Amino acid sequence: MPSLNLQNLDWQGDVHWFDFEDLCLLLDVNSGAVHIIDAPTRAVLEELRAGEEHGTLTEADWLALLPRSTREWGAGTVLEVCQELAAKQAGGTLFTVDEAGRAYRPPEPSLQALCLHVAHDCNMRCRYCFAGGGPFGGERGLMSRETGYQALDLLFNESGSRPRVEIDFFGGEPLLNFGVVQDLVAYGRERAAATGKKISFTLTTNGLGLTPAIEEYLIENQISVILSLDGRPEVHDLNRRTVSGQGTYHLVVPREQHFVAAQGHRDYWVRGTYTSQNLDFTRDILHMVELGFRYLSLEPVVAAPEAEYAIKEEDLPRLAREYRYLARAYLEARAKGKPFNFFHFNIDAAAGPCLTKRLTGCGAGTSYLAVTPGGDLYPCHQLVGRRDYCLGNVREGILRPDLREDFRQAYVYNQPACSRCWARFYCSGGCHAANLAATGNLRQPAPVPCAIQKMRLEAALYVQVKEAVDG
Repeated sequence: MPSLNLQNLDWQGDVHWFDFEDLCLLLDVNSGAVHIIDAPTRAVLEELRAGEEHGTLTEADWLALLPRSTREWGAGTVLEVCQELAAKQAGGTLFTVDEAGRAYRPPEPSLQALCLHVAHDCNMRCRYCFAGGGPFGGERGLMSRETGYQALDLLFNESGSRPRVEIDFFGGEPLLNFGVVQDLVAYGRERAAATGKKISFTLTTNGLGLTPAIEEYLIENQISVILSLDGRPEVHDLNRRTVSGQGTYHLVVPREQHFVAAQGHRDYWVRGTYTSQNLDFTRDILHMVELGFRYLSLEPVVAAPEAEYAIKEEDLPRLAREYRYLARAYLEARAKGKPFNFFHFNIDAAAGPCLTKRLTGCGAGTSYLAVTPGGDLYPCHQLVGRRDYCLGNVREGILRPDLREDFRQAYVYNQPACSRCWARFYCSGGCHAANLAATGNLRQPAPVPCAIQKMRLEAALYVQVKEAVDG
């Protein structure tokens, strides 16, 4: 007869169950397995969690430890539930213990990706822009090809044995310096061939500067493109404006539609930002689907709490309902044969990223750096311009190893609020820049983004289960 071994089980961080729409789901955090559970199973779990610490429970212990569940559901049902729980544990899909935290040590810094700010200028003035309209609080300017070459040299020299490196052309608006982008693509490919590595490129653009010639180049050179669009015309134009303050929806949508059609509806994401002014953002997702876009991401705004468009704690219940609505809309679209891909629903609970990626996230400051037009190095693009976070420059390399070590040590098990959280392997402790902005501490997660991440994860897990069950 199987037994339940609950020794060393952390009820807060090793298992998580929740109701979502028509299902109650049980996540085994450490294995990533997700189970659909019924009301008796939930009752047993709740009673076990509320009791004292347990060790190994045999069948003789079950009914004695579960009087409330036994009264409500009957001894036979409770025994069946416990037997099923024990079988899942024996199969390695439930009540697994987190062994990683006891032995994990973050790897030594090794560069994999650079965010090249080829333009600290922009042809738009978005109200919520963390770059302040392009210059990140400094002077407007463009990266020279020489600085770009030095950045690429640094990447290849500091990438060690990594077989693949990545470049994201960023700004401001990188298309304002497109000639340098072309030069750096050519130089990067030369260096990759000489060192036996593979290199990939991404370009993030507001779409305003897309032309047929630029489209052709991006497509022929297989550069992944992230296009900015916030959704409905009135939502987009509220925040994404020209230098003269006019809305840009009517300018960017035809260009972005043309680009996506020209490159065959692949290798792109349309990325938007939602704020407290459009908490009904599913309507924006569906609007973008109607425009013909299929690969979509919509992110909560990064803003100071006092900003009028900032998402606040009182908005969270509304957002929780919205993510449920989005999950329904996503599944309905697939059922009708008109699917779209929502970035944050793309999770693989059982076989996701490697452990280091799960525990350290984007690798800001260690495997990922941002480079300014002048060649200064920062842990990530959202911290550019904050001089106390400048790590060095492309000519001299890392000059602040102490600061880099701070980022290296800011992994999940070194963050008290995260080390026992059920979502730790998915959010990786949250965005470093968001944490610093909200709490001033790399190791203290920002409360509102943390809550949004959890509700988004529950929606993603539900979608994954429904797709598996319904085919």
